[in-house]
Order: sequence, then structure tokens, then C-alpha cells
Amino acid sequence: MFFLINKIEQGAHHADGLQNPKTPNNPMVLGVYRTLMRTAICSVYSKKAYGEFWDDVARKKISRRYWTSEMKTFATHKVAEAPKPPFIFKLTIVGWIFILLIIAFFGYLTYESVKPPLPKPAEYVAMDQAPAEGDIYFGNYEIYKEKGNPMGAEIRFGWFKVLKVDGDLYHIAKSTEMNRGHKSKEKLNSTDFETESMPLVKLKEQTGYNIRFISDDDLTEIYITDKK
Repeated sequence: MFFLINKIEQGAHHADGLQNPKTPNNPMVLGVYRTLMRTAICSVYSKKAYGEFWDDVARKKISRRYWTSEMKTFATHKVAEAPKPPFIFKLTIVGWIFILLIIAFFGYLTYESVKPPLPKPAEYVAMDQAPAEGDIYFGNYEIYKEKGNPMGAEIRFGWFKVLKVDGDLYHIAKSTEMNRGHKSKEKLNSTDFETESMPLVKLKEQTGYNIRFISDDDLTEIYITDKK
């Protein structure tokens, strides 16, 4: 980050009545200063000014450890007379942008925490309800010849109807028209179903977007994506 400290002169005072502790014959000048710190986001003036004695001939600063009591009194008086800084703290344009971004960020967090949740789509609500007798769904089934082996599995797409719910067991019948490949649900028969149930299945997974049934022997799986 951009960072700069400047020493700003507030005044210069000839200390004619004081003796130079380092070189008695050389006159001294008291410089009064403030510090100004600049960063990319703000500028800051020091609240208090401070003084420095300089040898006016050698142009060297006289260390504070050599100051006499008269020098300290003179410096205290002149520092107290220093003009006030034009400001103590001031934001730059970048600083204002940064502050506005922070305010916007926390405003967004507050809004997100208090705003009411968006209503769930009707399709989501329908799919999130527990399957009941008479419900009609669209999806596909997979019947395996051997558990864990997809080779030779029977896969069909179409509509299904829940014939009966017996505890955690579901009697589900498939449509009389099932397609080998995926086909638009609107183009498949959703009114005529076989009278016999497929192998009994249990509810394995359910979200607002899909339902999964599976048989106890893991050979029959039914994947549901839509509800009529």
C-alpha cells in the first residue's frame, strides 16, 4: 500500500537570546513541525507539533539531549503558538470508494440475513412431498441381471404410478408405454398403467428435484425427475 510520511514546517524562530550548547558562538534557529502521513485511502496530520533546534551556521540539528532548560522553555512556548493543522484525518477519493464498498458489503449481508426466503417452485414442492397412493411420476427404471453389474441391464423411460404404500414398501406400476431412450414426457402415455406392480421398492433418496427408489436386492432402481 502507498505510504508516505512528510515533515511539514509550521514556523522558524531565531533563538537570539539563547546560547548554542554545542557551539556557543553559532546562532540557533527553532523549527516547529508537524508530521503528515499519506496513504492511498487517507491523509493524517499529527495533533501535536514539535520543535527542533538547528545550528544556523553548521546547518546541523542539535540533539535534544543537549538542550538547556531555557531552550526547552523557548521551544514549549513556540510549539504552543503553532497554527492548528488544516485537518487531522481526511479520506482520499480511493478511501471514500473503499468506505462505500464496505458499507455496501455489510448492507448486502444484512439484507441477505433479513429478507424472506424466495417461494419454492410448485414443481419443487410437489416433488418434496412424500409419495402417496395414486401419485404419478415421470422418470426411468433400471433392472439389473446381477447386482453391481450394469451389463445387460433393462433401462426404460416413461411414467410411473404409485399403486399402494405399505409402510416403507412402495407398489409402483409402470406405464404401458415405456421408451428405451429418453423422450419428452409430454410425448409418452401418462394415463394407462400396468395392473401389476414392479418389484417392491423402498424410498432411498428424495429432494425437491429427484426421487430414488430401490429394491431390497438392489436389482431394481427407479429414478423420478417430475411429478404429474
